[in-house]
Amino acid sequence: MSLAQLHYTSAPPGPDGSGFRFTAISDGVPQGLLREAEQLIGYEPPRDLPARPDAAQLSGFPKALGCHELSDGGRLLSRTVYTGADYSGRWGNFHAHALYLPPGARLPDGALPITAWESPRWADATPADRRPAPLDRLEPSGLLRRDGLIAFAASRADRLAAFFADLRVLAEQPDACQLVLVEHDSAAVAQWIALACAVLPREVAHRLTFTTYTRRPQQARQQIVGALPSSEPCPPGPRLRVHDCTGRAAEGAAGAVPDAWADTCARVWGAGRPELFRDASLDLGYLAAAALTAGVALRSDARAAAAQWAAERVGTLPEPTLTALIGVLSTATVADASASTATATATAETGAERAAVAALLDRVEGRLPIAVTAPLAGRVLTSAVLSGGPVPALRAGSLTPVVRGGLARTLAAPLRSGIADVREPATGRPLLLLGTADLLDIDCQDLLPGLAGRLSRVLVAAPDGTAGPGGEEPPPALLAAVEEHPALRIALFGALDALAAADPAAVARRLAGSRLPVALHPGFPHLRMCVLAPGGTGPDAADRLARFHGVVRAAGVSPHADPAVLRTALALVWPGELPTSQEASLLLNELGSDIHRAAGTRDVLVDAALAAPPDDVDVPVLAADLLRCFPAELRPGQRAALLLLEFTGLLGTGGEGEEWVGRALGLRAGAAEPVPDTVTERVFAALARRLVDGPTPDSELYGLARSGETRLLAAYERTVHAERVRDRLRTSPEYAAACFCAWSACPGVHPAWDETRTALLAKVLRPVLRSLPAAELAGIEDTLDRAGGGRLDAFRAWNRPGALGRLTGRFAGRARRAERPPVRHGDVEPPAGERRP
Repeated sequence: MSLAQLHYTSAPPGPDGSGFRFTAISDGVPQGLLREAEQLIGYEPPRDLPARPDAAQLSGFPKALGCHELSDGGRLLSRTVYTGADYSGRWGNFHAHALYLPPGARLPDGALPITAWESPRWADATPADRRPAPLDRLEPSGLLRRDGLIAFAASRADRLAAFFADLRVLAEQPDACQLVLVEHDSAAVAQWIALACAVLPREVAHRLTFTTYTRRPQQARQQIVGALPSSEPCPPGPRLRVHDCTGRAAEGAAGAVPDAWADTCARVWGAGRPELFRDASLDLGYLAAAALTAGVALRSDARAAAAQWAAERVGTLPEPTLTALIGVLSTATVADASASTATATATAETGAERAAVAALLDRVEGRLPIAVTAPLAGRVLTSAVLSGGPVPALRAGSLTPVVRGGLARTLAAPLRSGIADVREPATGRPLLLLGTADLLDIDCQDLLPGLAGRLSRVLVAAPDGTAGPGGEEPPPALLAAVEEHPALRIALFGALDALAAADPAAVARRLAGSRLPVALHPGFPHLRMCVLAPGGTGPDAADRLARFHGVVRAAGVSPHADPAVLRTALALVWPGELPTSQEASLLLNELGSDIHRAAGTRDVLVDAALAAPPDDVDVPVLAADLLRCFPAELRPGQRAALLLLEFTGLLGTGGEGEEWVGRALGLRAGAAEPVPDTVTERVFAALARRLVDGPTPDSELYGLARSGETRLLAAYERTVHAERVRDRLRTSPEYAAACFCAWSACPGVHPAWDETRTALLAKVLRPVLRSLPAAELAGIEDTLDRAGGGRLDAFRAWNRPGALGRLTGRFAGRARRAERPPVRHGDVEPPAGERRP
């Protein structure tokens, strides 16, 4: 099949006109594409070459071989050469010989367009009969032969990787950029394009558009554009990648390009092995594996890709191929082990290589003899330990005894140093190094306590250094190490047990319900309580006490045998709070005082009594128990407070005795430490209830009036204001009469008492009396009349409507003080030796 051809040059006048025009066209060329083709095959000679060259000089002009994409989807392969003067003698003529490839068509035998460079079938002039001779193939020239390209690649070794990196971008995104190659010779540009086509997948190479020369590279539409130093300047940019190969050597070595695929392509060409591109693809793993097995030295990231590629295809790769690749990786890994620490990037790449190699070793286990894989496993392990990178987890079966012994001698010191390195996160590298030490039978027993202590602090502390929230599972690496290393497990549990004894709540928050195998060990009671103890079921005492017994059972040891267990249990069941008085009494009576002394929990029970709310009715019993169980250990302040609490339980019983107010105030005033406000409020509230509820001896009422204690008087007034007292005033004439007598007694004894009693008469008793029917008032007056002593007259005077009646009570009081009558109910006789005010 003959290829469709076009010839274009400056021709003398004819049927088609004169000047530049198509001078010969095959029948297969669509006429509609001629104008488009005319824009692609033009030629402008370089500015620095002779304007009127002779025949010898003409051969030195650049040749423009171009592969262009047409609007119909076809391709135009053209060769344009400078011919000097035209038929009229004017300089600037050129001749273009082009082939039209319809959409989907390719050169005969599937030849790549670049192979047409300087083929002997290209014509430098229009055929004499203006009819293109039949052309069925383009024989390649010798310039693009294998040896020539290898030599050219060697001459441009410092620029290959950067060019291939841009070429990869172009291959993956055809419209992303253009590559401009500046060379002294268009033949060198053709060789660059040949190198590019060799590394690209065949299909991508067929679609590549290019031109080996143009004087205006910025106006070119091809993907790869060749230019001379004299061509118009072409500043590089994001879409225009300029590779000037005419100046000094490119900065940096071949391995400086980040693109590992580009670097690998450059190394393959540098090694003179272009046949490795036979099945070229943009898959770095495939190319790297082929290059390594062919003996081409690659950098770490390429080796990692090769190992990963092989690991993914272990089941399909021939055993000789796997064996060869593993052998090469063994040697290459060691070669980069020392260099890998030079930069952070190199370290990361080497770490990725180690991870990929470890995965490959895991996949080939059982498929290849250990003698084949052991050197690679040993060298990867050596590289990881010496470089400070992540340590791969290897099985014991990965190493032969000889390799294991050699590694133990080499790595013993760095392994021990890494395990003890406090700068490393304890749950990371040190654990992996410990596993490696176990693999190599290196003794690290003396390092376990320190490592366990660091691990325990990491487990208990949150990421911000505080006690973390509950329910967090320990890292999988730690769980695996605990399971596989009994000595570490015991050391870690011991360290955690000490932390649990010091701060049970923090350890429980982090480890409660975790998968740490604590249940398998009978020791470590504090840790067992934090990890295995049941959670709370509710806020009431029965639930907490049930949980307390469950926590103690989880310890696996009796508090009588180890009293510290009791302290931990209390901290877990009542974290940050105190037991109620009922709970404290049960804990004291059930366990006994001796165990609380030994455990140091006596003050917890005492504080539970002292801090109990006023409505806790069990406090007096607890206070009595504490005074009985700890007669000598209590501090004076604690003893005084407990005596006060015990006294509140005696009020209203046969054991209350006399001088309630004086005893309570005396105990409070004589305490060596301030009595807690909760205790004071409870005592004053109990005294107030006892004084209000009656019957109240005159001496106690006098003690209240004389004390002037504002908090006691306030408690007394609050008690009177209770609705139950108002109800009693309404329904009991005897009680109302007694209250009138009490609140009218002891005038002038203390200003605070006068203020209190006056307020009670006016704001409590008077409103109640005004609401009572006449019969009820008569009952009150009858009671007061029987009491005698002028009570009835005083009551009537006080209860008389109007301001005068309200003042009568005051005058009556003054009159009684002046007359000094004998003691009567409601008018308290002062103690012996004291003068009545």
